[in-house]
Amino acid sequence: MGRGSPIFLCLLAVGFCMATYNLLTMIIHNRTVGKWIHEDSNGGKFFDPVVEIPQDMKKTGTTESRFHVALTATDAPYSKWQCRIMYYWYKKQKDSPESGMGGFTRILHSGKADNLMDEIPTMVVDPLPKGMDRGYIVLNRPWAFVQWLKKATIEEEYVLMAEPDHIFVNPLPNLAYGGYPAAFPFFYIKPDKNEKIIRKFYPEELGPVTNVDPIGNSPVIIEKNVLEKIAPTWMNISLKMKDDPETDKAFGWVLEMYAYAVASALHGVRHILRKDFMLQLSYDIVSRHGTSKSGKVSSFITPTDGELTYGKIGEWRFDKRSYLRRAPPRNLPLPPPGVPESVVTLVKMVNEATANIPNWDTSI
Repeated sequence: MGRGSPIFLCLLAVGFCMATYNLLTMIIHNRTVGKWIHEDSNGGKFFDPVVEIPQDMKKTGTTESRFHVALTATDAPYSKWQCRIMYYWYKKQKDSPESGMGGFTRILHSGKADNLMDEIPTMVVDPLPKGMDRGYIVLNRPWAFVQWLKKATIEEEYVLMAEPDHIFVNPLPNLAYGGYPAAFPFFYIKPDKNEKIIRKFYPEELGPVTNVDPIGNSPVIIEKNVLEKIAPTWMNISLKMKDDPETDKAFGWVLEMYAYAVASALHGVRHILRKDFMLQLSYDIVSRHGTSKSGKVSSFITPTDGELTYGKIGEWRFDKRSYLRRAPPRNLPLPPPGVPESVVTLVKMVNEATANIPNWDTSI
């Protein structure tokens, strides 16, 4: 294969400079992503994939190796009550000797303040233009991170991208190593099994499809400056995937997770895969003397009776989706004997949080 000519390489460099300039102009002068859409030669929509937040938007972190906890959220009751429990356990674990946690931000992409602003450190950002998410609310997540990284003063060098339904079971250290972010490998994210679709966004000339890690954007601990590079690409790839019917059908509710994995690969970023990063209680079978203590972050459980019961209802049940419009009551009943210790621990942690959070029943 021949090497590219100097003229071609110069043109390529100019093209990337123009893309960066266009990004700067659009973020400053347009508080929407609508202008990021271009028409290709066939009249179809196209999102310029690899773009970076310009240098003059970046803030310099000063805190050595600590990470800022950032999660995106809506102002719906379902999101609010989870955020309150998550923040309670952040405060409990933050100052432990083993903890690498720094500050905390709830990135609220409703476009307006809500009644938790005084309880949880929050930055309000704009949602996507009406109708652009097509009912897939998590498409707002990468756009929210792009805005937050532009606006916020972040003291820490690293960022933990988390979600409202995460609970800190143990103090979380910084699992990243230099420029290598740490991520949890999801068994249902399979780039190698979806190569045909992945190649629409990660062409063969960039390398094997195994360069795309089997991850989502959360939980991930990543250097702030690396996330600043990935975030706009993550947003654009998410929108482009949603705009492609084949990709949308194949990836479904995990589309935005694949988009983050592809965006990272486009920037040449590989993640340290840490199975001990998170415990998925609706999937992981954990015995009474098993590894329930090894997970650093835990998610709320979906219906479970100790088996792999995603989407099923067992003899005993606690499902976060049962509380879409209201918070769960205080003092939830504990699981019956035989349910994994990790599930019992989680319910106890939910009960402790709700017992100690003021106005639990009235602030949603």
